[in-house]
Amino acid sequence: MIVQWIRNRRRAKIAKQKFPDKWDDVIRKNVLHVRYLDPQQAARLRFFVQVFIAEKYWEGCDGQTIDDEVKVTIAAQVGLLTLGRYPIWFDHVLSILVYPDEHVSTSRDDSNGIVTESAQMQLGEAVWQGPVILSWIDVLAGGRREEPGHNLVLHEFAHQLDMANGQLIDGVPPMQTQQELDNWVATMTMAYEHLQVQCSATRPTAIDCYGTGNVTEFYSVATEAFFENPRATTEQYPDLYNLLRNYYSVDPASWC
Repeated sequence: MIVQWIRNRRRAKIAKQKFPDKWDDVIRKNVLHVRYLDPQQAARLRFFVQVFIAEKYWEGCDGQTIDDEVKVTIAAQVGLLTLGRYPIWFDHVLSILVYPDEHVSTSRDDSNGIVTESAQMQLGEAVWQGPVILSWIDVLAGGRREEPGHNLVLHEFAHQLDMANGQLIDGVPPMQTQQELDNWVATMTMAYEHLQVQCSATRPTAIDCYGTGNVTEFYSVATEAFFENPRATTEQYPDLYNLLRNYYSVDPASWC
């Protein structure tokens, strides 16, 4: 309770601060989604950006400079996920690590009592109660909408929403009611199975086939498609689109 009281007090002070004009310039240049927001949504996004930047630890890796452009560009994209379910502050996310490009990630497999490690190239990672790791070149590409259907920041922070109800990562973010949960699982399962069929037949789909790996990745790539390729998503996956529209309380198909 005391921790939350301190957070609320700090955020109330931030709300009284003027949003820097230079930050608005960064958002207009690097996060093209903002051109579709109404004044209330834009105000919420600005407040989120201020709080998120102030509360997270930021670190550049492999020579990446961390400046206001990097922080604002990332924070504004994260804020898109919170516009309709405000406020969500990602309190369980401790830090943001930014690389210039893809980075080497070391993964561990502890199955059957045997620990093995492997190194692989990653654009981003989301760690439970740890950092979110991002490639700056891909952050910019997503914010500037250079790759239809793809957005690294939305993908990794959808994973963090998935983790927000505990360490269990199952493609289900926090739900308010049992009915909401049941509807989520049923709709997501149907869409996930449909994507598997489409991808196994090498038929193009609005949702990246990377989502066939597991339900967790499916939720993240579905979130990307919802925000970045909404018209195709609502045509090919109308029930899924409606589910995500209700959850995020925004309608990106009306933005295009």
